[in-house]
Amino acid sequence: MATPNYGYEKRQKELAKKRKKEDKLKAKANRKAGEPADAGGPQDDAAAPQATSSQGPGTPSGS
Repeated sequence: MATPNYGYEKRQKELAKKRKKEDKLKAKANRKAGEPADAGGPQDDAAAPQATSSQGPGTPSGS
């Protein structure tokens, strides 16, 4: 039986916590600016597929 990788689990937990905190700050900034909050999730997801549609599925974004 393999040993658990506690370092990996901890890092994933920290990243999720950081992501959640950033989302809260964005929502707070949007409310302060007078924009309605989106209950479905982050608003950046709607723009992401449009920006990457010009590239092929296997094309690296750096070149």
